[in-house]
Amino acid sequence: MALKKICLENFTVFDKMEIEFCDGVNVLIGENGTGKTHIMKLLYAACQSAHASKKVISFPQKIVQVFKPDHANISRLLSRKAGNGSAKVHVISGNNTLKTSFNLKTKNWDAEVVGAQAWEKQLSNLTSTFIPAKEILSNSKNLVNAINVGNVDFDDTYKDIISVASVDINRGPNNVQKEKYLQILQDITDGKVSYENEEFYLLPGNQAKLEFQLVAEGMRKIALLWQLIKNGTLEQGTVLFWDEPEANINPKHIPALVEVLLNLQGDGVQIFIATHDYVLAKYLEIRMADANKIRFHSLYKKEGRVEVESNHNFKDLVNNSIAEAYNKLLDEVFEQTTKG
Repeated sequence: MALKKICLENFTVFDKMEIEFCDGVNVLIGENGTGKTHIMKLLYAACQSAHASKKVISFPQKIVQVFKPDHANISRLLSRKAGNGSAKVHVISGNNTLKTSFNLKTKNWDAEVVGAQAWEKQLSNLTSTFIPAKEILSNSKNLVNAINVGNVDFDDTYKDIISVASVDINRGPNNVQKEKYLQILQDITDGKVSYENEEFYLLPGNQAKLEFQLVAEGMRKIALLWQLIKNGTLEQGTVLFWDEPEANINPKHIPALVEVLLNLQGDGVQIFIATHDYVLAKYLEIRMADANKIRFHSLYKKEGRVEVESNHNFKDLVNNSIAEAYNKLLDEVFEQTTKG
């Protein structure tokens, strides 16, 4: 069941915000500090809390684990503006709404939760995956060991992606559609992913395997997507959150990446992307077919408040910081050319 809507009040940078999502690809754009990653982390926390009976984790507890406020205190996520009494977060999927609220007196993650039982019943089999902006698989073994002995404290999006990528969920033969995805990504990375002794490797053709540390970061991100498709994580009914997928990836590979994302959406994967990249956003717009479901959500600041504008077409967004920056560049190029 797809995520339909999020409603926020007095949460981090948001005074009051409602965003309605499509079942396909949701693209969050906006300047730094407008809360794109915060929205994705909240949605991810809601998806993960659907497994509360298995993982013994509540919605507010998962929020704390993905945001990592000081002293594991959810009250620090309350908007810092004077006079804000309490924060509210509502996530809607189907006919069910998962709600949590807290104030400055809330300790740890002891926030009020409403609708958890119905949410758990509806989404108990949901698989959700969050790919952080920073590639982390190249440090998977060292990171896991450091976490286990308490030397470092990463937020759950990093720990979770290592766990998901490490599990070989599907050892069977690839179906035709999956093989198509894998081949597109293999053409970019020139290899497949292998997981051995708690470390990731790239197997480039007939050459010897390469430690992930020796592979370019952009290639590692593509290889991670290959692994998630190969092991069955990204299939019909799952949700993918990807923060800045374009980071460190050669722009010439963006069309192939867009092709994979649009096909995953067509196969029933709901996708959330936060991006600053004009090329990625524009390719998503021009490559989408009638069957594709895409919605662009532009977060922007107005009179000190974060507002949102949503549209099915990137070009029709009135508040579009990516297009504004790109157009400014073109103006300067044109001005320089005419002077020459």
